[in-house]
Amino acid sequence: MKEELRFFLKDTIRRSVDFTRTAQNLGYPPPPLEKPLPEGATILPLPLPEAWPEMSGLSLFAAIARRRSHRSFRDAPLSLAELSFLLWAVQGMREVRDEIRGYRTVPSAGCRHPFETYLAVFDVERLARGLYRYLPLEQGLVWLASPDNLEQRTVEAASGQAFVGKGALTFLWTALPERTEWRYGEASVKVIALDAGHVCQNLYLACEAVGAGTCAIAAYDQEAADRLVGVDGTDEFVVYMASVGKVDPPDYP
Repeated sequence: MKEELRFFLKDTIRRSVDFTRTAQNLGYPPPPLEKPLPEGATILPLPLPEAWPEMSGLSLFAAIARRRSHRSFRDAPLSLAELSFLLWAVQGMREVRDEIRGYRTVPSAGCRHPFETYLAVFDVERLARGLYRYLPLEQGLVWLASPDNLEQRTVEAASGQAFVGKGALTFLWTALPERTEWRYGEASVKVIALDAGHVCQNLYLACEAVGAGTCAIAAYDQEAADRLVGVDGTDEFVVYMASVGKVDPPDYP
């Protein structure tokens, strides 16, 4: 059993994939760079870079040196500009050249970027508490729902980890495997997992720049997390979470 599971960490699967039969090589159009908006939805624009507050002036060296997981947060909100910066840092668009090449702030195998970013927002200035989805093409948000028990449902989605409901918000990333499968077929599993790591590491470093902290969450209740963000669990499902909130200044370099 161990050997079978370790197979997914190896790249030997490429030897058995007929890449001439992938959707890309069969001439099918790629999946869209971003999920369509729900019918009747309104885009909530986020502050653009020129409106972002000056970052702390932290050097990249210091941000990397300070990077750690935080499970305790101050009772303080994030500003909407700070949230906009964090979202851009983890999945923002730098350039869109065509329907295939949408370059983001993180690397992704074959430029496929298989993730959507959902937010359980508890305490962000100028933003109503609720569930949202990030729109990287527009640098905006779309509101999804405002359940009364949002904090508790988010904690349940994280298998009961209480700190997940006590920050300013919690990120939930879903994977849409078809985006990567379009190019890589059965060899997609490993690179999707690798791509998720790129995304959350950027969140850790970006949080340092705004006086916030985060904790990556890979242990969660799959069905509860999928229900929380309203995805089908088959063609789209939660693969990663991270809680974010303001933290006390560090007492280390």
